Amino acid sequence: MIELNWQSMPSKTVWQMQINSSAQSLKPGLAGAITVYVFLAAAIARTIVWTETDIRSLLPYYLGLESAFLIIFTQTLWRPPARHNWWHLTFVIQSAIILVLLSLYSHLDFLTILFIVLSYQAALVFTGKTCWAWIGLFIVLLCGSLMFYKGAFKGLSLALTPLVGCIIFPAYIIAANEIDTARLRSQVILKELQEKNQRLREYTGQVEELTALDERNRLARELHDSVSQSLFGIILIIDSAQILLKREPERARAKLDKLQSLTQNALAEMRSLIANLRP
Repeated sequence: MIELNWQSMPSKTVWQMQINSSAQSLKPGLAGAITVYVFLAAAIARTIVWTETDIRSLLPYYLGLESAFLIIFTQTLWRPPARHNWWHLTFVIQSAIILVLLSLYSHLDFLTILFIVLSYQAALVFTGKTCWAWIGLFIVLLCGSLMFYKGAFKGLSLALTPLVGCIIFPAYIIAANEIDTARLRSQVILKELQEKNQRLREYTGQVEELTALDERNRLARELHDSVSQSLFGIILIIDSAQILLKREPERARAKLDKLQSLTQNALAEMRSLIANLRP
């Protein structure tokens, strides 16, 4: 029932908007709207086909009041007032219409089903204590009017069926609204988790990048130190070999062999360090 576009909104802002939206009237679902209009049509049809002659002279009044009820109900259902004060006023007017209908001819007790329609609408408009206060008032008016016209026991027994409807219909609306609210809250939580996961990935990438940079710097230092030492040793051996070539050629050959081995080791170590420096 509640749909919000929260792609670029902070989660707290989205949730606050949902709370504000829950205080406003909800649009009825298709199944619920069909059901309540069936109730209204049934009440009007039963009034028209009522066979007792006592109602024939009152039929225009009944149809006029029922039409007024239908118009007010439809207007407020599909184009709800912006202020809740207007809702209270419309509920008072519609309740008064039902009571007047019952007072004209008390045998038309089936008209109390109109209180079910009002209970349904109250669940669409209000939440919490306000909603149940109106529903409780409708139940009191329903039971009280039937007990007044039919007697305590008979009136209460006739009121049981519409009383159950006054509870079941709002309970359905409230449950559906809570499901939609929970769904939206789950979407908000999911979005928060996705955002946190994205930030965690970015942080992990930065940590990995810094770790790799530190490792490359360490390898670069090792490469510099080891190659410098190897090159320094090579230079010393070359100097010694140049001196020994004139005085002791045999020892110079040993120095050259050592120079070759040292050069190969230095080259292998440099290649290994350079390979570690690659991404």
